[in-house]
Order: sequence, then structure tokens, then C-alpha cells
Amino acid sequence: MCAVMLLASCGDKKDYTAFVDPYIGSGGHGHVFVGASTPFGMVQLGPHQIVEDWDWCSGYHYSDSLVFGFSHTRLTGTGCGDLGDILFMPFAPGKEKIDNRYLDSREADCKHLFARLDHNLESVKPGLYTVELPDYGVNVRLTTTDRTGLHEYTFTDEQSAILIDPCTGVCGDRTTDWSLEVVDPTHVKGFRHSEGWANHIVYFVAEFSEPIIGQEEMHIVHDEYATALKFDTSKEKKVLVKVGISAVSCENAAENLAAELLGWDFDRVYAETKNKWNEELGRIDIEPMDEKQQRIFYTAMYHSMIAPSLFSDVNGEYRGADGKNHQAEEKQYTMLSLWDTYRAAYPLFTLINEEMSTSLVSTFMNIYEQQGTLPVWHLQGWETNCMPGNPAVICLADLCLKGYVKDVPAALEAMKKSSMREDRGVGYIKEYGFIPYDKSDEPEVVSRCMEHAIADASLAKVAKMQGDAEAAEYFGNRSKSWEKYYDPSVRLVRARAADGTWREPFDPYLARHYADFSEGNAWQYTWLVPHDVQTLVDTLGGPEHFTAKLDTFFVEEGDRSNFGVDVTGLIGQYAHGNEPSHHIAYLYNYVGHQEKCAERVRQILTELYFDDHSGVCGNEDAGQMSAWYVLSAIGLYQVDPAAGEFQFGSPIVHKATLNVGGGKNFTVIAHNNSMENIYIQDVKLNGKPHAGTSITYDQIKAGGTLEFTMGATPVK
Repeated sequence: MCAVMLLASCGDKKDYTAFVDPYIGSGGHGHVFVGASTPFGMVQLGPHQIVEDWDWCSGYHYSDSLVFGFSHTRLTGTGCGDLGDILFMPFAPGKEKIDNRYLDSREADCKHLFARLDHNLESVKPGLYTVELPDYGVNVRLTTTDRTGLHEYTFTDEQSAILIDPCTGVCGDRTTDWSLEVVDPTHVKGFRHSEGWANHIVYFVAEFSEPIIGQEEMHIVHDEYATALKFDTSKEKKVLVKVGISAVSCENAAENLAAELLGWDFDRVYAETKNKWNEELGRIDIEPMDEKQQRIFYTAMYHSMIAPSLFSDVNGEYRGADGKNHQAEEKQYTMLSLWDTYRAAYPLFTLINEEMSTSLVSTFMNIYEQQGTLPVWHLQGWETNCMPGNPAVICLADLCLKGYVKDVPAALEAMKKSSMREDRGVGYIKEYGFIPYDKSDEPEVVSRCMEHAIADASLAKVAKMQGDAEAAEYFGNRSKSWEKYYDPSVRLVRARAADGTWREPFDPYLARHYADFSEGNAWQYTWLVPHDVQTLVDTLGGPEHFTAKLDTFFVEEGDRSNFGVDVTGLIGQYAHGNEPSHHIAYLYNYVGHQEKCAERVRQILTELYFDDHSGVCGNEDAGQMSAWYVLSAIGLYQVDPAAGEFQFGSPIVHKATLNVGGGKNFTVIAHNNSMENIYIQDVKLNGKPHAGTSITYDQIKAGGTLEFTMGATPVK
């Protein structure tokens, strides 16, 4: 019995889900998913709202007061919108409310149902979403397994209905083909094929606990339709719906449903999903300073475990990057926001989630085999090619260096081939040694080249490990391409032409989309050399000048009138709401000023993360913002994304115990820690004095205890 009850009642097991507030980041620019899911699950089942603007990328924003149904796939924290597939809406016939935003002057009968959303009647927990919709006299409960969703609708009227909409999606996701078929009185199947950020297809099969007694087609917009299924709820007020999805076929969706969702016991399914969340959240156990900090920490853990999302079915089949169906023994994943997550989310996986790290290797290599290059920003089997650089090379290199890759020669070959492609600016790097702004037909030339430099350095490390001296030298040299952009007259990086002349005019504060930098400016990108900090120190004039420049960076406000909407979380020119800044505070460690690192890390932890709906200062970006918090809260951060060295910051918890796999734990203790005692006084590893300001991946994975003694006075 205990296994299906709330863990809090099981005695010795901690209910980590009780510390999670999924509303954090659902307002502001957080763009987080709100609804029910399993950790890294295929299904994200939650309320679906009509997109008002950029802040509705996840299909939900806390400021909204309307809900249009409940759909089964969702992005989380991204800067672009998509998915929102297979929408269900329970309602009372005769009480329909029609949204005017769907009306079209050419088709006067276009319509879509909506209900008013009252947050006081809404609740969300890991694996569970509930809401009352008084407009239709219905209570909604939603939960999921990995590949299925379970809806429970409790009606008050004697005649009720459920709208199934296979056409509506999120943002600019346009339906190109769809099908909806009532198979028998309790089963429906269909699919949705759409074009948007990703061109994707979702098949579904739904089973109802009560028989369908009628149906009516409803015209949504243009050539898109939905079907209202009618039910007799004069006696049995509850209608449950089990929905299985797949990117392969309706048959696979049915197989997923049969394998994962037996019976109609909603509470049992939710209890099992809750157990899954507790297992994942329990990978790090903390002793926080207070309850607020505990909420922020475990909500960050939760948000770092929604993406990547499962993409393969129970039988191992999945839709490949070549549009064909494939089979794999390892689980395959999608929602690979690699430009964001290579910085903290994937390094966090390598510490506490060996299963995910291994599956990502398989996912990357299979995508490479199918499309000829490693992924950039992969979504539902589709390469969006979004964001600059070659981020999968960085991730795969890190996994190679940490021992997660069985066939390193094959991985090295994939990285080399992906790094020698002619597109994405690589052709210019091969020809000129950098990407000249006057030759490239794409913007953001400085960012694209500097991101490629990080990937090249990561690749060179693997080549050296494998004894490939030629590749190690070639890509090692190419990793210095960023130096071409450094202008000593302004002591910042900036765009230049093929003949070496600088682009004029130059505005160091300009952070506008499709300029020379991707979601940032010259101030922020000057520091984007995590793979070669020593050369950056030398380039900026040595430790003293480097430190002074960093100090200025964190106080220089300048002109912010040309900042893009996603350049947020500002401390001077530092923009924590966007990923290229995430390592910068830790650069103080490299010039002997760990105390300055501690000051800025603590400032970010306490001033830019909150326990309310605006509690994430920028896009959550598929877990990266939260992963930064998780690592930094325990005092660690991997600056070089493929080196396995974690820098010390300023731990904000009293204690953290990481399950690092193999039956081992690694415990971080911060003695005498408080909001005032932010400075590390001394460090011990397994009871012995530990020199330096970092610790290696191997030392962490070996298990043991890292002890910080904290104080209110800086100590070098």
C-alpha cells in the first residue's frame, strides 16, 4: 500500500515534490511548462492558452485568464514556441463560450471554446494538474506516465461533451495535415502533422471510460476542424480519458497506452508518477538555510528534468532525423536545446544522472548517422538549426572525456565531420580563420565564430586523448579564432571584415537580434572564452587589468535602449537571463580573486531567483537557468564545458548530498554558512586540506566529502 500513497506518509522517505512550486517562472519571461509530466517524459499534459505574444512560448502564461483546453506536448523555457499537440476540452453543451480571436471575416462560423481560468481554483504539482472550470461545471485532473496522459473530468450536468482538437498548436505552429477517427464507442485515434519551428507529426490513440453517445464536427478556422464527443453523465459524473502518443504510428501510440496505463485508477497512476519525481529530485538532498531556499532549489531541480523529453516508444521505435522510423535499444530524446544546456544542464547530468548521459550519447550518434551532422537544436526529429555554433560537439566531447562514450573513435569522427561542414559559418572559418561580416550571408558573425571556437577546443581535447595529433593541432589552432575579433583599442570583441577592418559604427552596448552578436553585446561576448581563460587574461593585459575589466563589467550600465527582450537579469552589463553570461562570475577564480567570484555568485543566487511566478529572470531555456542555480547553490560550476573541472563559487546551502552513481555519494558541507558568511575561508576534501579553487569531475564521482568553512571576511 505504501508504494501508492503519498511519500510523506511512508515514514522514512522524504517527499521532495512537496518542495516544488511549478508556478515559479510561469510569469515574466520564464516560459516554463505548467502541467503534469514525468521526469524527461514524452508527454507534457497541461492547460493550453492562446498565444498573446513571445511570453506564451510554452502555451501558458500566469497572467492569462483563459484556457482553451489541455494538450499533450509542450516546450519549456524556450525563446520560440511550438508543439501543443492534441488538445482536449471538456464542456457543457449549450454553455459554449467562443473566443473572438479565432473568428475570421472570411469564415464567420469559425470558433473555438474557452473557459475562464481562476488561479484560486487551479493547482499544479510534479505529475499532477487540477483546475475547476465553473463556466462548464467541470473539475479537471491530469496526470501522466512517460508516454501517456490520463484525464479525469468530473461534470455536474447530465449531458456533457469533450472537444478533441487535432489542429490547434502553440505560436506559429501551422497544421498541414490531420486526422480524427471515432473507432468505436470508447476509442478515438488520429494524428497531427504541422510546420512551425519544427516540422513534426504526433499520432494519438484515446480511450474513454464511458461510451460516446454522439458527436458533432466544429469548424475551428480555415480548413481545421475539431470533434465534440457527447457523453451521458446523468448517473456517472466522471469521464476518464487515457491518451497514448507516438511520433511513429497510431499502432505505437496504442502500444504505449497498453504498456503504461492499465485500468482507470487515477490516484494510483499519480502516485506512481510522484514516486518517479521523488526518485529524480532525491538525486541531490540538501539542508537549506530556509524553506524559501528549499522551494527555489527543488523547483530548479524539477525544471532541469522536463527536457530533454523522451522520443522513443516502448518498443524502441522512434522517428529519425531522416524522416524514417528507426529502432534503438537506448532511449532516444528530443527537445535538445544544446546552445543553452551545454553550459550547466548537461554537466549536471554527468554528475547525477548516468542513465540520461548514456542515452544522450546514443541520441547524438543516431542523429549524426541520419542527418550527416551532430544535432544543433533538435525537436521532434527535426533539425531547427537554431542558435550559433556547434553545441553538440561540446556536449559529446564532455561525455567522451568523462567516460560515457563506448566508441570514442566513432564519436570523434562524428565531431570532426560536423566541424568541417561548409555551412553555419564554418566555411569562412576554414578560409579566413574567422567569419568576416562582409562575406557572411548570416548575421551574428562574432557569436557564431566564438561558439565554434569552444566546440573546436572541446574536439581537440578528445583528439589528443585518442592520440590524433593532427586533429588536436588543427582544431586547437582553430579554437583561437575568437582572437581575430579582439580590438585592443576598445578592449572588446567586435565584428571585422575579410580585409581586417572593423565594422563601423561600433556600439558596445547594442544587444539587438540579428546584429553581430546572438542575444547579447560586445561587453558580454568578450568573456566567452571558457576554453582558454588564460589566453583571455593575457589578451586583456594580465590578471590586474583582467580583474579591473571584470569589476567594470558588473557595474557598467551603459545604454540599454537597444537590448533585446531576452537580454534580462542585468547586473551592470552582466545578463543572467541569457546563457553566454553564465560562466563570467567564475572567471575571477582564474586571477586569484575567488572572493569576488563569491560575491557575484551570491548576488545572482539571491537577487535573480525567487519563489513566485516571476522567479526566473529570463527564459528557462530547457533547464539551463535552473541547472545553473542547482550547481551554484552547492558551490560548483564547470566553466570550461568540456574539461571536467568544477570551479568553487559560494555555496548557499548548509549541506548537499549528491548521488553520483555506482552506489556512491558526494557530500558538500558549508560550515558556518549564512547570508552574511559568503566567503570561503578554507576547503577540505575527505578531511584533508584542498588547494586551489576547483575540483575535478573524477574527484566528485569517486564519492567523498567536500567541506567549505564560510566566513564574512574575504580570504585569498
